[in-house]
Amino acid sequence: MSSSIEWKVAAERDLMNLGSRPRLFVRGEGSHLWDDEGTRYLDFLGGIAVNCLGHAHPVFVEAVSRQAATLAHVSNLYTSEPQLALAARLKRLAGTGEQGRVFLANSGSEANESAIKLARLHGNPRGAQTILCLEGAFHGRTTGALSLTPKAAYQDPFAPLLPGAKAIPVTIEALEAAFAEGGVAAIVIEPIQGEAGVRELPERFLARARELATAHDALLILDEVQTGSGRTGRWFAFQHTDVVPDAVTFAKGVAAGFPLGGLITFGAASELFSPGTHNSTFGGNPLASHVADAVLGFIESEDLLANVTARGDQLRAAVAEYPIVSGTRGAGLLIGVTLEEPVAPQVAAAALERGLIVNAPAADVIRLAPAYTIGDAEIDEFLNLFREALAAVAQTQEIPA
Repeated sequence: MSSSIEWKVAAERDLMNLGSRPRLFVRGEGSHLWDDEGTRYLDFLGGIAVNCLGHAHPVFVEAVSRQAATLAHVSNLYTSEPQLALAARLKRLAGTGEQGRVFLANSGSEANESAIKLARLHGNPRGAQTILCLEGAFHGRTTGALSLTPKAAYQDPFAPLLPGAKAIPVTIEALEAAFAEGGVAAIVIEPIQGEAGVRELPERFLARARELATAHDALLILDEVQTGSGRTGRWFAFQHTDVVPDAVTFAKGVAAGFPLGGLITFGAASELFSPGTHNSTFGGNPLASHVADAVLGFIESEDLLANVTARGDQLRAAVAEYPIVSGTRGAGLLIGVTLEEPVAPQVAAAALERGLIVNAPAADVIRLAPAYTIGDAEIDEFLNLFREALAAVAQTQEIPA
């Protein structure tokens, strides 16, 4: 495209999966991106928690190249070595023991669709068809996952949705009342609700959900599409607690930008799927599986989870010093920066104008999800740009800088 006008016109004319950010990115390296005009940006959103190794990391590039030149796809009628290696690694990292199993898909939404079908298989024999979710949850845009994403702007145009889906408030009382009504097949929970503003669920809530699910023969399914693969400083966010789920979904960072998602089951839930019960043509093909296995292997060998924890703490402490910042949320390198005023969209826009990529999942929250590989140089650059963006908004909004 020879001009910014041309690509914007082409994007509006030809694309339906169109974002609202007015930039055309053409290259990435490490934690930086470049647009078509040669402007450099510091990426602290990472494709919404996907690019865990940044852009064009040598491990990612080498894994894609090697496997593409070896074997890319054979369908799930057959097995490939990368699938076996990845499944074994995921089971070990999740701590499932021998009984655990892995279903490989292409995305987070597809992973959660798999979880919904798992819940149906578990509940249908006894007539339990209610699948509980939480207010503020985001589980995806496909029809089943959307049914568990109780946001009117997302759901209303596509009603009616999946019967049996029920959203409840994030309180112990609501949780107990929902199970007391009976007929619950499963409850699906994000340990940290990203769409709701990087909001952590109390451990006591997760623990009570575990107790009630067990008592009522329902599944506890954790959606770790955003929090899994090391984003919070543990391989999965539930590992910060004593809660063990029946199933956990993952996607986003697992292959550092290559499309892959899936479902890991624990204990008896591992016996619900049998060959042919559920499948995905592209899900976990040799190419995607090898890239994910290489990415997770690199994170392990380089002990990047320690960097995730340390750099997350460093970032939270630094941004908390700004007068407009009222606090921080999240864990590891999934950080919600809460603001005194509902100006987060303006701050994200001002940051973009200064070469910093962040987003605003709520009116008063900025979300940060940088690469696990960031160091002091990237953090210093972020703090300078973020301070400038906050100051710019403060000038126009008459709020603390």
